[in-house]
Amino acid sequence: MTKSFKKTAVLLAAASIVILTACTSNEGKHKTVKAIKMNKTNSYSYAIVDTNQTKFFNNTQEIEPVSSSDEDFYGQDANFDGFQPNYTVSSDGKVVFDNVSGLTWMRGPNTDLDTPEKEDKMSFDEAKNYVKKVNAMNYGGYSDWRLPSAKELYSLIQFTGTDPDPTADADMSLLKPFIDDSVFNFAYGETDKRERIIDSQYLSTNVYVGSGDSLEETLYFGVNFADGRIKGYGALMPFGNKIDKTFFVQLVRGNEQYGINDFVDNKDGTISDRATGLIWSQDDSKEGMTWQAALAWVQKKNKKNYLGYSDWRLPNIKEMQSLTDYSNAPDYNGKPAIDTDFFNCTTIINEEYKEDYPWYWSGTTHASVTGDGSNGCYVPMGRAMGYENGWLDVHGAGAQRSDPKSEDYFSKLTKIDNGFYYGVAPQGDANRIYNFVRLVRDMD
Repeated sequence: MTKSFKKTAVLLAAASIVILTACTSNEGKHKTVKAIKMNKTNSYSYAIVDTNQTKFFNNTQEIEPVSSSDEDFYGQDANFDGFQPNYTVSSDGKVVFDNVSGLTWMRGPNTDLDTPEKEDKMSFDEAKNYVKKVNAMNYGGYSDWRLPSAKELYSLIQFTGTDPDPTADADMSLLKPFIDDSVFNFAYGETDKRERIIDSQYLSTNVYVGSGDSLEETLYFGVNFADGRIKGYGALMPFGNKIDKTFFVQLVRGNEQYGINDFVDNKDGTISDRATGLIWSQDDSKEGMTWQAALAWVQKKNKKNYLGYSDWRLPNIKEMQSLTDYSNAPDYNGKPAIDTDFFNCTTIINEEYKEDYPWYWSGTTHASVTGDGSNGCYVPMGRAMGYENGWLDVHGAGAQRSDPKSEDYFSKLTKIDNGFYYGVAPQGDANRIYNFVRLVRDMD
């Protein structure tokens, strides 16, 4: 397995191991949390916390580890180690220190440390007042709490989770959230209160700039730690009485540079991000391909020493999402959700026959609760299309979703008259299967 030694560093300097005992269960049990302190320091202001995905997958299921670049499915997420998730829980159990990102988090979306409930959720306006309340109470000894950005919130996601099956009753014992619930207080939606299992969306400060002008058209980007996605959620509930959509709200403090890129054009077809320690290809693949083909395409580029390097990889989903520029959107300024001063995006024609921008594969598999590994994670730099009595941008450029990896999946999808497909998601998420690639490598 290829590993990057550089990216094992964390934000701690002394070489020692500290064992902390912290309450991490709502039954009052205790769990030992290890905070590993190394003599290397992470100097990046936007260090991307690894997805923690260690399992290998083919187009449908988990497989044995793939260790050679000549093998099928080499170069996926599990082949590379990033900055491993590393947390320290405060002695009073109220806050969590992320030793990689430099961010400090509330332990959960409430201040009493009880199991999060539907009643803890709040609207966007309520969330702004909640910040004032938490700061006034000097929660955890701090009075500089803030609502997290989508990038800050996404730093907590881990792809060891399993996506619940939306078409069946969930066996709760089989579910695993996309956040470390041994450290953070987490809860799925409460079905006895007319919620879905997946109703565990966390609010960010990012409002989709491609939204319409009315409140009914406004989308707030949120991270769902129940199903492992970023989506634009409507400010109002879509059915019945148009009441405010509510979210879990987990506040953050510290490292105000987190999520802010620092791009440099190297004038050789590559772009460095000094904030993350990554180098990217300025151009994308210029064509769509399946997930397996994307992995193989990267290795072909390496054999050709593309742009002077032979260690390119398909980015993991958190690396891919780090490029998102939430100030851009096709329906706002005609731009893809990426910094167009540095990056080029191929234009495409989307399901609505509009000029648009691609969806970009990652090497990360979006595993389901059934053990199915047939979906790969991607970020749409163009519209995140869905079919609801017609095609529309249902979740916004800069969302994070998943797409079937292989053409074999077409038979399970619904085909529209114009030749496009959508799946079983509530918003009829479009399925393309042939997505684009942008290369990444570590800075030397």
